[in-house]
Amino acid sequence: MEVNPSVPAKTVSEFIAYAKANPGKVNMASAGIGSVHHVAGELFKFMTGVDMVHVPYRGTTPALTDLLAGQAQVMFDVTPTSTPHIRAGKLRALAVTTATRADVLPEIPIMGDFVPGYEASAWLGFGAPKDTPAAIIGMLNREVNAGLADPAIKTRIADLGGTVLAISPAEFGKLITDETEKWAKVVKFANIKPE
Repeated sequence: MEVNPSVPAKTVSEFIAYAKANPGKVNMASAGIGSVHHVAGELFKFMTGVDMVHVPYRGTTPALTDLLAGQAQVMFDVTPTSTPHIRAGKLRALAVTTATRADVLPEIPIMGDFVPGYEASAWLGFGAPKDTPAAIIGMLNREVNAGLADPAIKTRIADLGGTVLAISPAEFGKLITDETEKWAKVVKFANIKPE
């Protein structure tokens, strides 16, 4: 969660107070309706009761551009695109939305410290067609996990603010199921419709 430096809040608690004192006047930029940026912001609104105006853009770059310009006040962005602007002082990070601090921004607290139970992460994974034989799935999983164990790959992912999850196909299936249930509730709360 990052804000334009013109926003007076220096912490998540201060931001919540600021947003509640200015209902409907805080613009929340996102990369589009239903994007990770959007639903992370909607989860924040749901859990804190703040009233922010969602401003969807056609991608991260225009959303971030308007946040930097002060047209939007807050964005729930992914770490790789925000980190350079945070380090340059062009944006102020209030919290990371993951369950643990980010190695790339260790001084930034987690959102859960301010909003208990809040967690939002973007993740990527590999999938295969439904009828792919178990032996092929197992081989693909072993090879992908071996690649993720490579120190150069782990370091590059960490430099971008990511965390490697070298998990089994069953664990990945559970992650997908759990995340689908969690975000379905947020989509319903926010009444998000496909474009």
